[in-house]
Amino acid sequence: MKIIMFLPLLLLVCSVSADQTETAGQQSCPQDTHAALRELTISLALQTERITVLQREQGTSLETELQNQRTEANQKNQQQHVKQVAFSASLLDQGEGYTGPSNTQSTLIFKHVVTNIGNAYNKHTGIFTAPVRGAYHFDWRVYGDYHTAAGAYLFRNEEKIFLAYETQSHGWTSASDGASLLLEVGDQVSVRLWAFAKVYDSENHLTTFSGHLIFTM
Repeated sequence: MKIIMFLPLLLLVCSVSADQTETAGQQSCPQDTHAALRELTISLALQTERITVLQREQGTSLETELQNQRTEANQKNQQQHVKQVAFSASLLDQGEGYTGPSNTQSTLIFKHVVTNIGNAYNKHTGIFTAPVRGAYHFDWRVYGDYHTAAGAYLFRNEEKIFLAYETQSHGWTSASDGASLLLEVGDQVSVRLWAFAKVYDSENHLTTFSGHLIFTM
């Protein structure tokens, strides 16, 4: 702003000087004055360009900061709304029967859903998907007979957590276990049948899978 105000003042001085020296036959404006004007013009152009660049950088930085704040606010808002997550399900939706054995591990799909607060458990896939970052607790129980071992793993994504396993020479058998896990948003938890194991379920709901959110983080 000071440079812009100074430029008309310099032109005025130059004009007055020209009026005073015109009768003497001297030049209307000295050579050094013209050089100073050129330097001022160049300097003003450079400063204008710098100001434009700074404004652009500040605008980009401000936009990025606002976007980060919006993202953080959305995450906090999501956590505030998802305060309660809990589910409990048994293996068969109706009737009775065995699942397994199999040569490989397979995800058990617990179709009979008793509770599904937050809709984080999918009864079509047998997979629980964490809606928020936090600590969760899971319990699972498998039931079988003496012909084949009853066993199932708890998985977090593709990570094997714990195995519930039991076998005996006669009568019915069961195995159960539990685990508390730190889950990120989108992490998946499932129960997979131990290879070569066989589990049983009926209208009494003997083979089950349950979990709930303890607290968000």
